[in-house]
Amino acid sequence: MSENTTKTPKKKGFKLPSSFTILLLLIAVLAVLTWIIPSGQYDVNDDGSIIAGTYHAVTQTPQGLWDVIAAPVRGMLGTDATGGAVEVSVYVLVIGGFLGIVNKTGAIDAGIANVMKANKDNINRLIWILMFIFVLGGSTYGMGEETIAFYPILIPMTISLGFDTLTATAIIFLGSNLGNLASTVNPFATGVASDAAGIGIGEGIVLRVIMFVVMWVLGSIFVTRYATSVHKDIKNSYVYDTIEEQRAKFQVRNDGEKMTGKQKGVLALFCLTFALMIIALIPWSDFNISLFENFHNWLMGVPFLGHFVGSSILPMGQWSLVEITFLFFVFAIIIGKYSGMAEEEIVDNFIEGAKDLLSVALIIAVARGIQVVMNDGQITATILHWGESSLTGLSKGVFVTIASLFYVPLSFLIPSTSGLAAATMGIMAPLADFAGIAKSLMVTIYQTVAGLVNLVSPTSGILMGGLALAGINITTWWKFVWKFLVLISVISLAMMIAAAYI
Repeated sequence: MSENTTKTPKKKGFKLPSSFTILLLLIAVLAVLTWIIPSGQYDVNDDGSIIAGTYHAVTQTPQGLWDVIAAPVRGMLGTDATGGAVEVSVYVLVIGGFLGIVNKTGAIDAGIANVMKANKDNINRLIWILMFIFVLGGSTYGMGEETIAFYPILIPMTISLGFDTLTATAIIFLGSNLGNLASTVNPFATGVASDAAGIGIGEGIVLRVIMFVVMWVLGSIFVTRYATSVHKDIKNSYVYDTIEEQRAKFQVRNDGEKMTGKQKGVLALFCLTFALMIIALIPWSDFNISLFENFHNWLMGVPFLGHFVGSSILPMGQWSLVEITFLFFVFAIIIGKYSGMAEEEIVDNFIEGAKDLLSVALIIAVARGIQVVMNDGQITATILHWGESSLTGLSKGVFVTIASLFYVPLSFLIPSTSGLAAATMGIMAPLADFAGIAKSLMVTIYQTVAGLVNLVSPTSGILMGGLALAGINITTWWKFVWKFLVLISVISLAMMIAAAYI
């Protein structure tokens, strides 16, 4: 009698939706809200800032099925009220092409192997150093989209050292976002908000510097503890179910051989590219440093040379994503030629690298579609008006708490820190005066809450893009970070309430 070899079909377990699906669902939910929440507008000044007390209802503009479907495309291209994601997406693709050429030389793999060898017995020190760099970048010049370039670099290193993709993601995204949370002179958060509030960017900097140090220490401890637990037992990883797949995808392809002279040169050019990016993005004029502006003016004044370089080039310190994209494009060509690649090889490797980041570029565009639906539905001003009506006449401690809670949904709906500042600070700064607290504290409240929300918000293209690069589902990220989020939320709120009474 033969055995029954018929196999019972396995039940399919619940599979979490992809990041694209989650974002599209959020767009649909917000479209539904445009049917429920009344539409409204504020009057604005010539510079576009909102005038407090001028809210008025307008004709309801509910968003329909076509608006939901079109939102990601319009998020990519931009609308009159919402900037498009084209610049960011092109930047991401060029970064991919740049890394495609660099990776082909084997310089990064060889460099990572050397870093591993030098720090294999002191990985905690490396994490603290890297965290400081990213926190500092976020705090000083609002490092955000620029972090996309670091994932393909740090992920292979953490994988090879016995950690996981989540460790690298935490170092990069958590670090830079904690810096944005504790922005000191960030021109896109502190600068825009301070200007809208009518105060100098340096006002309130003492509290923000203290928060910077606190966030760096807490973030470094949190990431180090997780990395240590994963290193001791890989089963402690939040992405353990895909760890083998991640190891195969992000392995360092270097067998321990010494770096060649050519690879050292490539690595030097690679580091120079990032050094120039950082220098070009720091707002030197805010620190009364005019070195780069003076050099630029001199260069443009030299006969023939100024026109040869190009009159449209901006001085370092005033660069944006357009100039940074150009920087990576130029250095991709330079590195390709230096390493001995033929013209066809440079083009092929650039395209292959860009293809690897195509999904990231698309996710950023889809995330921008959420803002499109909100603006077209004209519900942002109504939400602001509700806050304006409820925050007047409160005590200092209660005001700080309620103002912080008020910024939670707004930060979710408007992930752009500069956009959030421009939309709200004209209203919130005067309300701070009514409560008897400094306008600079309102600036700190806004940027702190925005930083906290953007740590977990699926409307953040930077978060969704980074997670897509690392192959991590957003729900996994939420499980990883929620306890830490609660901790720093409580500490931040306590510090801001204390500052209100000092």
